[in-house]
Amino acid sequence: MDYKLSEQQVAIRDVAEKFTADEITPQAARWDENHEFPRDTIRRAADLGFGAIYLPEAVGGIGLGRLEAALIMEAMAYGCPTTSAYISIHNMAAWMIASFGDDAVIKKFLPKLITMEHFASYCLTEPDSGSDAAGLKTTAIKDGDDYVLNGSKAFISGAGVNEIYVCMVRTGDTGHRGISCLVVEKDTPGVSFGANERKLGWHAQPTAMVNFEDARVPVSNRVGAEGTGFNIAMAGLDGGRLNIAACSLGGAQRCLDESINYVKERKQFGQAIAEFQNTQFQIADMAAALAAARALTHIAALKVTEDAPDKTQSAAMAKLIATDAGSKIANDALQLHGGYGYLMDYPIERFVRDLRVHQILEGTNEVMRMLIGRSLLS
Repeated sequence: MDYKLSEQQVAIRDVAEKFTADEITPQAARWDENHEFPRDTIRRAADLGFGAIYLPEAVGGIGLGRLEAALIMEAMAYGCPTTSAYISIHNMAAWMIASFGDDAVIKKFLPKLITMEHFASYCLTEPDSGSDAAGLKTTAIKDGDDYVLNGSKAFISGAGVNEIYVCMVRTGDTGHRGISCLVVEKDTPGVSFGANERKLGWHAQPTAMVNFEDARVPVSNRVGAEGTGFNIAMAGLDGGRLNIAACSLGGAQRCLDESINYVKERKQFGQAIAEFQNTQFQIADMAAALAAARALTHIAALKVTEDAPDKTQSAAMAKLIATDAGSKIANDALQLHGGYGYLMDYPIERFVRDLRVHQILEGTNEVMRMLIGRSLLS
């Protein structure tokens, strides 16, 4: 394996880093403080193709691999993990439609998703089924040319704001074989949204429940065959986990860089705290953990792109290691900043809050350990 990025990959990363420096980093603290959802900035990312990163060129995407996607996500998370993660979710939902939908559903939904004229949410989690995704209870009963939906989805990024909801619903018996995937439009009668959740972090994107009460969705909006929804959801999560791992890398890199600059300037006991061995050891541990997590994430991204037999295990490993490392590095950065790290005048506290949830979403890290263990022991 070549540890060096190709010229094209470096160029892609550079474009994403410039976009972040120009459009995201200067505004991220304000978005967080005001709970402001940066729709216009996100749409400008679509001008660079970031609304359809790994969609095939044949359907209007830019046809990149998962490693290139990880580079983009990491670059944007350096400015704002919340915004980068939101773009990841949109890409995952669009990829599901492009990969498993028929021509009609692709033509109906993808053009406006690719340009981000419409934003997409991914709806799997329910109030009573988080880690137990196969236990979801939202029903979709066929009635003529429609499905009639009843139930709720919880913790949905973009709920109430996004136009498109890629939903996993129960069309058959209990268990994963009774789950199907439907695209639900925001203005569908019977679709409503809960209040915006009050969260520790991720303030720059709305999160709420999505409720269905006799909501009629055309059968033609189904993605894939009936009963294949669980497999579609799990396929999407391989890439989603890589993206969240990459978002943790970007946030951790920002915290490391901020810490290096701070310890060089901050003086205690007559010298910069960078001169103390304890500080040097702390910085070294942060940098080593970040480098290891990045290498694992890049390897896993290549395996998902190549459809390797162990791609799911590798994506789970990357998500586990990178998100654990990212959260710890952010917390260590706060400690190095001392009391200043706890203030909103510095970016560190925002990254501590934003990166913490990465250990929970796209499958908790306990579930990642379960997946890895089962794979190794089967």
